[in-house]
Amino acid sequence: MKILIVDDSESSRLLLERLLSNAGYADVEMADSAAAAFQKLGMDGPSTPSTEIDLILLDIVMPEMDGIEACGKIKAVDSLRDVPVIMVTAKKDDGNLQRAFDMGAIDYITKPVNKVELLARVRSVLKLKNEMDRRMEVTRHLEAANHQLQLLSALDGLTGIANRRHFDQTFDKEWRRGLRDEFPLSLILTDIDSFKAYNDNYGHQAGDVCLKRVADAISAALKRPGDLVARYGGEEFVVVLPETDKNNAAILAEDIRKKVASQKIPHGFSKAAEVVTLSLGVATAIPSRSHKPAGLIEAADTALYQAKHEGRNQVRVSH
Repeated sequence: MKILIVDDSESSRLLLERLLSNAGYADVEMADSAAAAFQKLGMDGPSTPSTEIDLILLDIVMPEMDGIEACGKIKAVDSLRDVPVIMVTAKKDDGNLQRAFDMGAIDYITKPVNKVELLARVRSVLKLKNEMDRRMEVTRHLEAANHQLQLLSALDGLTGIANRRHFDQTFDKEWRRGLRDEFPLSLILTDIDSFKAYNDNYGHQAGDVCLKRVADAISAALKRPGDLVARYGGEEFVVVLPETDKNNAAILAEDIRKKVASQKIPHGFSKAAEVVTLSLGVATAIPSRSHKPAGLIEAADTALYQAKHEGRNQVRVSH
């Protein structure tokens, strides 16, 4: 554990350092002023202040800046807020001690320093610091694990793109945003042509690989971070396009169709082509209170049905 002693008196610094070293605290640094302490803590540089210090012993009475003001400045730094500070005072002044505690000090010792008192308070504070560090580490691990679970819960396990649940949440959010800002919202609903025949003849393992490649091709066609592709169900995919009008949505849908066809995934049992292709339906609406979100999905589904009915491997736009 690294301890920083801050005291303008050299004899006081050396006494504290010797008592601590004799007790086994070998990693001790010293500063003769608040400014020197700030420098050791990295507070005077452009980088993030150091959190390597585990405990600060801070004299109250020092020239230029006293220990109480210095404690307040240290505690004002986010990365140093949890570093415990023990004030060192020549006399027990309740007013000064109260100010020090208000600034964030955790304890105090009086001069002349009593060895037993010093070591007892240092052990107690470092034990508390260790326990706080351990709990913070556990909390960080739990938060990271929870974040990972949230990410996984939003993804389709096979293709790695957003799942139906995440689509529902995103679509609802974008509908409400379009309602507020009066921006158009477009959907592209797409279906792999003759996918049942693909699975029946090439096997489900090959079908899974095909789904992954199609998902990757659709993702590669999207231009903006706010656009979302999700697995809608089975061999169906859906693309959410906020602030996108009908013409631009249709252009993107055609780009998606071409990208999937360019993968040249063999499909000798398709009614549309000799490779895997998509049929796509496009619908656009400016959200309003007189329309329901489900109506936009139905319009895209109707356009998709039209694309499949008219020969597949094509884009149709809802009117």
